[in-house]
Amino acid sequence: MARYAHITGWGMSLPARVLTNQELARTVDTSDEWIVERTGIRERRVASSSQTTASLATDAALKALAAAGLSPRQVQLVIVATSTPEHIFPATACLVQDRIGAVSAGAFDLSAACTGFVYALSVASQLIQTGAYQNAVVIGAETLSRIINWKDRSTCVLFGDGAGALVLQASSRPGGVLAFSIHSDGSGGDALSLPAGGSRLPASHETVEQGLHYVSMNGREVYRFATRVMAAATREVLAKAGYVLSEVDLIIPHQANQRIIEAAAKQLRLSMDRFFVNVDRYGNTSTASIPIAICEAFAAGRLHVGDRVVLVGFGAGLTWGAALLQWVAHAPVPAARWRLSGLFIVRAIAWLRSMLRRLSRRVEAFFFGERGDTGHQ
Repeated sequence: MARYAHITGWGMSLPARVLTNQELARTVDTSDEWIVERTGIRERRVASSSQTTASLATDAALKALAAAGLSPRQVQLVIVATSTPEHIFPATACLVQDRIGAVSAGAFDLSAACTGFVYALSVASQLIQTGAYQNAVVIGAETLSRIINWKDRSTCVLFGDGAGALVLQASSRPGGVLAFSIHSDGSGGDALSLPAGGSRLPASHETVEQGLHYVSMNGREVYRFATRVMAAATREVLAKAGYVLSEVDLIIPHQANQRIIEAAAKQLRLSMDRFFVNVDRYGNTSTASIPIAICEAFAAGRLHVGDRVVLVGFGAGLTWGAALLQWVAHAPVPAARWRLSGLFIVRAIAWLRSMLRRLSRRVEAFFFGERGDTGHQ
């Protein structure tokens, strides 16, 4: 019997802090008109000092689970696509797994920059369709404000923070993720990068002084690349599934730049009303942009049962890709809304469980530390 990976839950989390173009214009040489004309962005969200990639991802994941009516204890896999992980290791996905109480789940991060959510969705859907897993939580989460040079007007106006999550579950009913295409071209890696902080350029006084821990971007090269691949990836994923553009109800693109989305629409010979766009309010949230847009598209009445939807993105790497979905999810049932109001309890139970496990390891180390020590004296 054929298996399909259906989207059954969705959730998003955004910092409360709104940073407008007018505010940016007071700190860098720019203006609201300049930013809007070139990007379509009017404002973006910025995480508070208490918010991190993991905390935003946790919020989005719990909301998605509530919408799906799925208990965290039932979750089998957590994938976090991010360009701003909490640490190189442990994986941010493991922190999220712990905080939501997904005690039976495997968890890992996926790094494919702004295309990361499409990559993660393709991985999770294949694991479900092959029968390896019954469900998965796929998250895109970012705190890009932490890696932006706020004195560089070419990049600081573009990015924002946020997280979005989807719950995928196995079903014998046709629908869900129908096809995907993912690509990369490492020869263009220097067009968009975070130069330092890895094994090639470890953190040092020199890398900090030279600003190598901030996003570095060749804007013109990225623009040319993006306008070329967005339309091509859309056509490719449709061809894989045996559909044509006229059969697509909605396209949800990576929200990087209004002009890039308009260029893709022109190449596809589609009107902009076939696209969902919210870049004006959130800027480029990288891996989070597509799942946030999915949540808002549903809330705005743009997604209906049976709709065919293309998700398409591009990013550093260089990477690009697309996925074709058939939307099968209905509005969350009242029970799921009740669960949403009980997220504090879910968080509290997960926190308590985590603390007890940490305590048990300390007790074990106290009594058995010498015999279990694998270090060298």
